[in-house]
Amino acid sequence: MSWSKLQQQLESFLSPSLSGKVEYQATSYRYLLDKSGTCHISVDKKNILNMSDKTNPIRWFQSELEIKNDPELYIPVKPEDIEAVRKSAKGPIPEDRLKIMARSRKAGEHAKDMMNAQAALTKSNFTKDANKFLTTPIETSLESNDILLNILALVDRRVGKKRILNMSEQIKLKHPIVQYFYELRRDA
Repeated sequence: MSWSKLQQQLESFLSPSLSGKVEYQATSYRYLLDKSGTCHISVDKKNILNMSDKTNPIRWFQSELEIKNDPELYIPVKPEDIEAVRKSAKGPIPEDRLKIMARSRKAGEHAKDMMNAQAALTKSNFTKDANKFLTTPIETSLESNDILLNILALVDRRVGKKRILNMSEQIKLKHPIVQYFYELRRDA
């Protein structure tokens, strides 16, 4: 599918409150083989997400350690997580230490997922993910670990205001750019 047709379809799914405010843009370099082009998601004519550049106004994590040490990152620990740590331990461990170990383990897994999702943002991935978004149910895109699918689903008109408001806990586990678009949609 050509970019203009894809762009038109994506913008037709925008929430009425964000129509004209959120735009999808792409540049290509036809005669330069080493330049694949870039894609941008703009809000109020300001590039918020540049698919190939780490100098965005949203914080990009450079390492897994940054994610694990981020005080704003909320990682819920369930009793099942604590039990898994208890089973993997070779001996008795105090209950408070089990919680710390479970949170650390979950933070490591979450950091790996975030780094993988963050590293996958390029123009070709944008086109692939946008086509995937257009052909899959909206629930799949909302629950995905893919940053781009989350963003496209959050600004979609098929996701109602009540559903957006009920997602607040779930969004705390997502990348800061997904949280930005969540706040944008929630406040629109």
